[in-house]
Amino acid sequence: MQLSFHRCISCLCSVTLFLLTTASAQTATTSLGIFQDHGDVGTVLHPGSVEYDPARQSYTISGSGENMWFGQDDFHYLWKKVSGDVSLTADISFIGTTENNHRKAVLMIRQGLDGNAKSVDVARHGEGLTSLQYRDVAGADTQEVQSNVTAPTTIRIEKRGDYFYAFVSGKDGKLQPAGTATKLQLTEPFYVGIGVCSHDKNVTEKAIFSNVRLVSLPTATGKPILYSSLETITIASSDRRVAYVAPIHFEAPNWSRDGSFFLFNSEGRIQRLALNETEPTPVATDPQNRCNNDHGISPDGHSIAISCQSSSDPKSSIFTVPITGGTPQQITKNSPSYWHGWSPDGKTLAFTGERNGNFDIYTIPVAGGEETRLTKAEGLDDGPEYSPDGDYIYFNSERTGLMQIWRMKSDGSEQEQVLSDDTNDWFHHISPDGKWMVFLSYEKGVTGHPAEKDVMLQLMSMQDKKVRVLAKLFGGQGTINVPSWSPDSLKLAFVSYELLPEESAEPK
Repeated sequence: MQLSFHRCISCLCSVTLFLLTTASAQTATTSLGIFQDHGDVGTVLHPGSVEYDPARQSYTISGSGENMWFGQDDFHYLWKKVSGDVSLTADISFIGTTENNHRKAVLMIRQGLDGNAKSVDVARHGEGLTSLQYRDVAGADTQEVQSNVTAPTTIRIEKRGDYFYAFVSGKDGKLQPAGTATKLQLTEPFYVGIGVCSHDKNVTEKAIFSNVRLVSLPTATGKPILYSSLETITIASSDRRVAYVAPIHFEAPNWSRDGSFFLFNSEGRIQRLALNETEPTPVATDPQNRCNNDHGISPDGHSIAISCQSSSDPKSSIFTVPITGGTPQQITKNSPSYWHGWSPDGKTLAFTGERNGNFDIYTIPVAGGEETRLTKAEGLDDGPEYSPDGDYIYFNSERTGLMQIWRMKSDGSEQEQVLSDDTNDWFHHISPDGKWMVFLSYEKGVTGHPAEKDVMLQLMSMQDKKVRVLAKLFGGQGTINVPSWSPDSLKLAFVSYELLPEESAEPK
């Protein structure tokens, strides 16, 4: 009997231990709300923590870590393993003040829990900066696209296939596309969650994530809506920033000679957007109101060259108009003609013209006169642009089979290939200081320069001819058709595009 009694006590203890363990596990699971687990990613000096308030459906996360940047992330992460298309939304607020306003609260999707894993996040910084950050290869440097909305209350990250989109709340509190996106392949399952990085390894910071919603997205059935984003990119860091985003089609930014505004075309009109304004205003060019994406600013900053169809000619002709707007003056007699370059002395225009079925490079005096043909090779020659010293005209040509970058003396002599690669290269633009050339690259099998393609902005050093990828984006036609360097040669303007399902694009 004594033996049986001890056995019963032992069994009772085992059952009690099992029940306590199960209850503890259930409490731990419940305490994380919709997420599965949490922990520090990378290297931190102070362990992070999570507090979940089920009544308010909010999470208070404390996190340390030196940074979430370059090839390594150090932060505290609350996550769930998922597959398929998802969206994660939250309201974010920081607790307390800090001397380091680079602290980050993020909505993140990442391949794994290693500090150097592939990842995409929407980061809300302590100072209000909000950006889409991504690392497309394990251990690679992080890139970012900054939103033009500061300190939004609500942010969202959305994964649809291999594309990741950022959303931010506007003044009305509704979520709208931030105009920032990237393409990145993740293997399923992956991790989705929220996290905090102090950006100072010696301290811990806290942020509250409320109204957190993690949703599995069904296959989109709505009509895709095109969003255009005017972006700038800093050459030294490759950091991008959205200047203007809208659910319309616009193209081809020029950066003004004084650096204070952009010009771009939309629906046949030339639009002007000041750096400190949120909405563009039209430049008067009537009766020429069917302008295309071949336009540019004179060296003295007083005039614009525009390429437009007219009521009397359905093909494009070149006109000049005061930069403040006015009555256009027609320069070319023959059509179609598409402007691309202005000589540094302001006296000559370089353009592409189709004559008798052949596209070649021509020049013509700004004051008017006869055009001069500079190229005669078989195949398309396009995009003529003067070097800053005026000695050369750079152009792209498919005379070798692929579209490649060439140059010639300004009189058309000494035509030579500038670089040779395995992509189709278009829309080359040399920086005002003559040190760099940017160009747009399509994959080898792409014919022409179509819109809505995965493309690359590439940057070549004019000194040693070395080329590096400046940005990968969804774009093509309309992205960088015309000169768009900042006058100090430190930045570049371009247009990227998003095709968002109707379900995602509508403000929420």
